[in-house]
Amino acid sequence: MLEVSQELILAALWETLYMVSASLLFGALIGIPLGILLVVTRKGHILENRVIFSILNPIVNIFRSIPFIILLVAIIPFTRFVVGTTIGTTAAIVPLVLHIGPYMARLVENSLLEVNEGIIEAAQAIGASKTQIVFRFLIPEAFPSLILSLTTVTIGLIGATAMAGAIGGGGLGDLAITYGYQRFSTITIVVTVVLLIIIVQGIQSLGNIIERKIRRV
Repeated sequence: MLEVSQELILAALWETLYMVSASLLFGALIGIPLGILLVVTRKGHILENRVIFSILNPIVNIFRSIPFIILLVAIIPFTRFVVGTTIGTTAAIVPLVLHIGPYMARLVENSLLEVNEGIIEAAQAIGASKTQIVFRFLIPEAFPSLILSLTTVTIGLIGATAMAGAIGGGGLGDLAITYGYQRFSTITIVVTVVLLIIIVQGIQSLGNIIERKIRRV
């Protein structure tokens, strides 16, 4: 049985956290504005625009329909163009962002749609501008739900980084495949699974705590 050093495990853990953090940041820059646009441009909303909604909605659906492992391979030329390589932790961030951005957009959309229409009507009644309605009424009201959505996205990203290991993306997934599966090291697989469970449980618990505190405010 092959034993993996502590340094190798810590390096893989760092790579996973790096991929998740960077992908979450860039994915949010895409997903949050996209989710807001999907809400405000839909029929009957404050910025109703059938053209924009009809373009954005199918684009989000298309990217969400592609399994991540297929997306990894399908955009190899684009990944090479963006970062200059298709192998490694940084290269894996490109498909991770394209995978999680549309997913986050849908979750943001769902969270915003949960806001009572009466809130928007009240904002309009006091003369709030469309920008004020979005940033001072719609988003604050949906904030607890948005926190849970962000938690779900982060956990989904962790699972995606594990799959990125299949193409040498680094991280705990790569460690499990290279040393655990290919070199028949059961202990490596167990360690990586335990670490992933701890990370996921920690993120979920943190998200739940933040959401509860926001609702009490």
